Amino acid sequence: MARTQNRNVAIRGVVCAVPGEPLQVAEIGKHFGESDVQKIAKTVGLETVHRVAPGQTAGDLAVQAAERLLADLGWERESIDGVIMVTQTPDHLCPATANIAHGRLGLSSDALAFDVNQGCSGYVYGLYMGSQFIQSGGLKRFLLLAGDTSSIGISSEDRSVAMLFGDAGTATALEFDETAPPISFVLGSDGTGACHLIAPAGGWRQRPTAELLQRVDAEDGNRRAPFELYMDGLAVFNFTLKRVPTLIRDVLALHGWQKEEVKAFAFHQANGFILNMMAKKLKVLPEQVPVNIQRYGNTSMSSIPLLLGDDLAPVLTSGTPEKMVLAGFGIGLSWAAAAVEMRLEVAQVIRVPVVAGRSPVEQMQIEHAQSA
Repeated sequence: MARTQNRNVAIRGVVCAVPGEPLQVAEIGKHFGESDVQKIAKTVGLETVHRVAPGQTAGDLAVQAAERLLADLGWERESIDGVIMVTQTPDHLCPATANIAHGRLGLSSDALAFDVNQGCSGYVYGLYMGSQFIQSGGLKRFLLLAGDTSSIGISSEDRSVAMLFGDAGTATALEFDETAPPISFVLGSDGTGACHLIAPAGGWRQRPTAELLQRVDAEDGNRRAPFELYMDGLAVFNFTLKRVPTLIRDVLALHGWQKEEVKAFAFHQANGFILNMMAKKLKVLPEQVPVNIQRYGNTSMSSIPLLLGDDLAPVLTSGTPEKMVLAGFGIGLSWAAAAVEMRLEVAQVIRVPVVAGRSPVEQMQIEHAQSA
């Protein structure tokens, strides 16, 4: 696994955007029958999720989060040196959603912009990449955007995923700071497990066709189209319990912390049962492992910043830096953890309207025409 410490990097703020009012998962999955819905909701820990309307994208949500973040921090747009968008549901096949966000946010033409195609571990991967750019001093301020609209790519007839996923977009501000404590990262991957969590069609190997959009009966008893997400829940569960405790021990050892010192382990919100099992395997206190999957569902790479911007916001904005471990794991298969002493100037969740959106390119053209 990759192990490194990045220096001179401060995380200044996190804003998360979720679409509309919470939807009851019992209503979303009612066609499965009350017994199945209750069983799934209890095991996973689900109550509500937020979901976008057709045409509304992860890029839309992330841009709205970034607008609020920049305003609350008082950062000038010309001061941003780079932006990454971590997503597996891009606005378009090309160009990168980060480039579109760059234009919509009105950032300088000197700022770099690119996408990272990573899921559950993607937020920590994005932090690692952004901090790599900053620690050398070449870039001073950086925006990490991260979000997915996973609900669009799942089958409503697939019990394993139909109620599980919510949508969100997030923005995190990173800044060069020679006084900032180091951030330790441990990252790894196992591509032999890629088949356990995959949308088989829709890329260049199986380009979209009418046939690939048709749902069919699958061997696991669910119905899905090749274009929609497949998850082998048992394989992902076994992978998590095997890899993640070691990941946490490794990042703690690298950073020189004991688990008792850590204020919170901000885990990717994959499944409530998995989170409880990991807390027991690590022998940490339940209050050290915040859980909010009941309110947002599994929001892929957005789940860690949603913890920072919601449940942990009172602690992280209190004025005293807190010791945190952030850990994402899942699709790829991949995993990543960061040990960071953190104090945030801004930490919040905003709700944005659920509206059928224009394409971001169309929206950018309108915004530029209005400002001309």
